[in-house]
Amino acid sequence: MKNIRITQEEANLDFALGLFIDNKATLGQAAIIANLTQAKFMKELGKRKIPIHYGIDEFNKDVETLKKHNLI
Repeated sequence: MKNIRITQEEANLDFALGLFIDNKATLGQAAIIANLTQAKFMKELGKRKIPIHYGIDEFNKDVETLKKHNLI
């Protein structure tokens, strides 16, 4: 078997992606594990054609957060 060469950063990203795909980590949690901003993690999801889990519950929570901070 050929040696696998992967950096720690790549391993962290792959692990975070797996947790996110399996619904074991939220987008924010996975981004932290991957040591990326949420925006960069979302870009990685897009590159790999992995859908973002964002339903009505998440939307409603985001709206409430925006209201709480007087942003809408």
